Amino acid sequence: MKKSLVIFGSGDIAELAHYYFTRDSNYEVVAFTVDANHMKETYFCGLPLVAFEEVSDAFPMENNELFVALSYSKLNALRKEKFLASKARGYELASYISSRASVLNNGQIGKNCFILEDNTIQPFTRIGNNVTLWSGNHIGHHSTICDHTFIASHVVVSGGVNVGEQCFLGVNVTLRDHIRVGDRCVVGAGALLLSDAEPDGVYLGAATNRSNVPSSRLRGI
Repeated sequence: MKKSLVIFGSGDIAELAHYYFTRDSNYEVVAFTVDANHMKETYFCGLPLVAFEEVSDAFPMENNELFVALSYSKLNALRKEKFLASKARGYELASYISSRASVLNNGQIGKNCFILEDNTIQPFTRIGNNVTLWSGNHIGHHSTICDHTFIASHVVVSGGVNVGEQCFLGVNVTLRDHIRVGDRCVVGAGALLLSDAEPDGVYLGAATNRSNVPSSRLRGI
C-alpha cells in the first residue's frame, strides 16, 4: 500500500517531484502546498493546492508525509527554511531515491533528499538531510555531503571529500580527493577545486571565449 505524500511547491521542481514520486516510489502524491501569499490557483498537476498554513488540517501529519520541492534559491536557504518548518509541524519528510541510481552506502541518506537517475554513491559515503543530487553525479567513497546542499549534474566528488551545509555545486564541477568545501560555498559550472574552499566562497570556472575564426572558415574540415 502506497504512502500518501504532500509536496511543498508549485514550480518546475515540484512538477518533477510529482513525476518521479508517482512513477518510481512507494508514495502516492495527494496534494501540493505553498505559503498562502504565493497561491494563485487551487490545483496543481490536477491535485489540490492548499495553503501551508492550513495543510495540517487538510492533510494531517498522522496520515501524510511531506516533501519540500524547492531549488537552490537564496543559496538553499528557502528550502532549508521550509524543511525546518515542515519538521516543526510534525511531518515526516520523505526522500526520493531513483531506482536507476547506484546507491552503495547502506542507506546513509537523510530526510527530504532528491536523488535522481544515474547517480553513483560509493560505499562509506554519507548524504545529509535536504540534499539534492541532480542526475549523473559521482559521490566518492568516504565523502560527506552535509545538509541543505544542491549538486547539479555530472559533478565528480572524489574520495574523502567533505562538502559543507548549504553549498551549491554547478554542472561538471570536479573536487579532488580529501578536500573540504566550507559551508555556503558556490562552485560554478566546470570549476576544478584542488584544495580546501573556505566558507562563503565563490569559485568560478573559466568560460570558453569565442574564437576569432568564424565557423564559415571551418566548413572544409
